[in-house]
Amino acid sequence: MTTQVTKGIKISVDTSFEGTFFKNYRIHFAFGYRITIENQSKDAVQLTSRHWQIFDALNQVEFVDGEGVIGKKPVIKPGESHSYTSGCLLTSPIGAMRGHYDMVNFTTTKRFKVFIPTFKLSAHFALN
Repeated sequence: MTTQVTKGIKISVDTSFEGTFFKNYRIHFAFGYRITIENQSKDAVQLTSRHWQIFDALNQVEFVDGEGVIGKKPVIKPGESHSYTSGCLLTSPIGAMRGHYDMVNFTTTKRFKVFIPTFKLSAHFALN
């Protein structure tokens, strides 16, 4: 598990290799990840958007931006957490992801970034 805390918001990431499949005459490697966002601060916060950098050993870096996570903009009260699962496809068995969430603090109304630590994506057979 990979973790990082930014301004009292703890991000924890677990990853899994889901398998391979062919699409458009190319093999693809499917990875899943589960992210838990834990509010260790004293203020309620809301996640408003996300920004990802996806690193694939055989391709250029891909950037993904969007509102919320999996269609939601969760409000996380102090001491509570929000978890979700998602995934990505790579053209190689090794890669990584990192990024940040844009959040708003409900007490101060200030916007801030919460960093998602770099986490590795690797198929078990690709490691020595």
